[in-house]
Amino acid sequence: MYFVLLLLTAAAVLPAQPAKAPGGFEERIANAIAQAPGTVSLFAKNLDTGQSYGVRADDKVRTASTIKLPIMVAVFGEVQAGRVHWTDETTLREQDKISGSGILREFSPGDKIPLIDLVHLMIVVSDNTATNLVLDHVSADTVNRYMDQYGLPNTRCLRKILGDRNQLKPAASGFSQAGGLERNKRYGIGVSTPREMVMLLEKIERGQAVSPAASKEMIAILKRQHYTEGIGRRLGDMPVASKSGALDALRSDVGIVYSKHGRIAMAITVDGMKKVDWSPDNPGHLTISEIAGILLEGLATP
Repeated sequence: MYFVLLLLTAAAVLPAQPAKAPGGFEERIANAIAQAPGTVSLFAKNLDTGQSYGVRADDKVRTASTIKLPIMVAVFGEVQAGRVHWTDETTLREQDKISGSGILREFSPGDKIPLIDLVHLMIVVSDNTATNLVLDHVSADTVNRYMDQYGLPNTRCLRKILGDRNQLKPAASGFSQAGGLERNKRYGIGVSTPREMVMLLEKIERGQAVSPAASKEMIAILKRQHYTEGIGRRLGDMPVASKSGALDALRSDVGIVYSKHGRIAMAITVDGMKKVDWSPDNPGHLTISEIAGILLEGLATP
């Protein structure tokens, strides 16, 4: 009995030891970054413990299609305010069709598409045409005003999408005020930082983006998106709410992983890749997947 009491007393005074990933969490991240095909920027946070980790977390990065997440937030906000409605229809025209990801380019001109369907297509299949049509309802400047309200000054929707490298529109349109600035033209359709993307994800997950009901619906849409080559690549049936982005030299993914160790939000970008590779096994995808796995272990609830 005395021996048991002694053990209990010793346990009470010893400090709790944080869980550590095998091989050292930071060391494993550093090794993955050293072997990456481009520059890696990342930020991640366990929303249940508050533990976070970042590398170049406040560096501005090209968003590619991850800017569609802030666009979705703004649309929900405008619907909540009554300035647009989910039933508002757009009549598809041939000149509206944009190459790249999505399916609307296969639709017939004259088809009428409600705003709610455009938003779902924009996120679930990353439809470029749908994104541009959404920006006809809710402008890029409106998106940026919502980002200001949420304390995200570096997250900016800059303009409409031109298409992919095989079939570009001759001129960009739908510029925001930020998009018209010379210093922002190198970012393409959008700019953000890994930290701000995670902050936005956290607001949505906590029901603080527009309203609890709107936030819940946004998470449901993000859980249905089809591109899982990055964060969700090796997670099996673990739920993920995410939005990815891709350019010739870039792969990016932002999302929340609902793990048994907590809800872990992360934003990872690999940019500056030398080789153009549009296969599912693009080295940028593989790097994001590897880093996501390390983050899930390193930020696990003790």
